[in-house]
Amino acid sequence: MTKGDPSSAQAPVIVFDGVCVLCNGWVKFLLKHDREGRYRFAAMQSAAGRALLAGHGLDQDDPASFLLVEGERAWTDSDAIRRVLTGLGGAWRLAAVMAVVPRGVRDPLYRWVARNRYQWFGTTACHLPTDEERARFL
Repeated sequence: MTKGDPSSAQAPVIVFDGVCVLCNGWVKFLLKHDREGRYRFAAMQSAAGRALLAGHGLDQDDPASFLLVEGERAWTDSDAIRRVLTGLGGAWRLAAVMAVVPRGVRDPLYRWVARNRYQWFGTTACHLPTDEERARFL
């Protein structure tokens, strides 16, 4: 695999809630800032997203977790967000300082936002990738 080859089976995959406005905003942010095209995306409502959730022991019908899959390893919640941000490189590597806050504090905060995101941000149709982005979506 070469970095920036989103068609590679080894490229990291981000499973996101395709109907969440906040989550779609996160995907748009990553598409803009992931200049190397490192990450691929799968809506958790898609067959690929559901399979990844199930394969990593997450409830396919409870879109409360954010999932990052890299090879055989997977991260959820605040660890996944931290890893994605640091993976962008550059100044984004500063997100590594999130690790100084114990997971027992970070993850409940993450889950509180996740539980309330539809109410606060609303729902929408899943992000429709442009022709240039299409290869990055499963």
